[in-house]
Amino acid sequence: MFDLNSLLRDNIKRLVPYSTARDEFKGEAAIFLDANENSYGSPLPVAYNRYPDPMQWKVKYRLADIKGVPPQNIFLGNGSDEVIDVLYRSFCRPGIDNVVLFPPTYGMYEVSANINDVIVRKVSLTPDTYQIDMAALQQAVDENTKLIFICSPNNPTGNSINRADIEMVLNNFDGIVVIDEAYINYARQKTFIPELTEYPNLVIMQTLSKAWGLAALRVGMAFAGEEIINVLNKVKPPYNINRAAQDLVLQALDNIGEVNEWIRDTVIERDKLSASLDALPQILEVYPSDANFILAKTVDAKGIYNYLVEQGIIVRDRSKVELCNGCLRITVGTADENITLINAIKSVQL
Repeated sequence: MFDLNSLLRDNIKRLVPYSTARDEFKGEAAIFLDANENSYGSPLPVAYNRYPDPMQWKVKYRLADIKGVPPQNIFLGNGSDEVIDVLYRSFCRPGIDNVVLFPPTYGMYEVSANINDVIVRKVSLTPDTYQIDMAALQQAVDENTKLIFICSPNNPTGNSINRADIEMVLNNFDGIVVIDEAYINYARQKTFIPELTEYPNLVIMQTLSKAWGLAALRVGMAFAGEEIINVLNKVKPPYNINRAAQDLVLQALDNIGEVNEWIRDTVIERDKLSASLDALPQILEVYPSDANFILAKTVDAKGIYNYLVEQGIIVRDRSKVELCNGCLRITVGTADENITLINAIKSVQL
């Protein structure tokens, strides 16, 4: 049975979080002399001399309308990477607890675990189909397994993980299951957000960096039960999302129609690009994708990668990643960019 208190590190249970000046009063005020800010303003058109809302409530209320989840069930991080780091720091005792990962997958799960001295247990996805090996997962989990990260759609393979398998993990693991849905906007599979009320051990990560086109702002989202969200807010830095990012995110969230058009265009281009790649002799296999990128097995990943660099085209060489031998990961570009890419690969000498 899931017991959040038993998962928390003892120092986090005892932690008294930093209280910002803006946490200590309610209501409106005309004069702020509490936070040692520059009272004269800032040398910018927008007055950035005041600290931002440490809990980003305006952004959370807007996201709540879009995502269909209460604002108190939302955590915002300085990119999803901060969400990952705060999860480790909240729940994993350094040198004792472990996390289960499913390579090939997003590399920051392991990097952040190593930074936090959390033991990494790897359960490789099944070859070719890139799904969870449920029997191997059962063998990997023990009493010190605190977190399981599932990336779906998965990076770099592009496929969604079988929903029934994810539900099996949620129902049988007493720790926290983190589903990284960074690419969910492009997927056929639906988000797990509606299941938050059913699974108290569920954390869902999403991002504004992909479909929303806000990668430079570094704003990641986590959705979870209020108990987990309260822990993350307790551990995070006080002002982790700056004022400029909050303001620009609010503007962007008013343009859902444009974002949905980009998503439709990306999916159309993804299918066209997959078909075009599949017809090339330089490409051995194109894997099915639910994301805004394609994993393609090539006759010579390093050679093709270097040739494309010479042409001013940058893709990602994933050939040294487990189960991705000979593979390039190719982001879906605009129609013109994709045509340029295909023509460049055509000219690679076999």
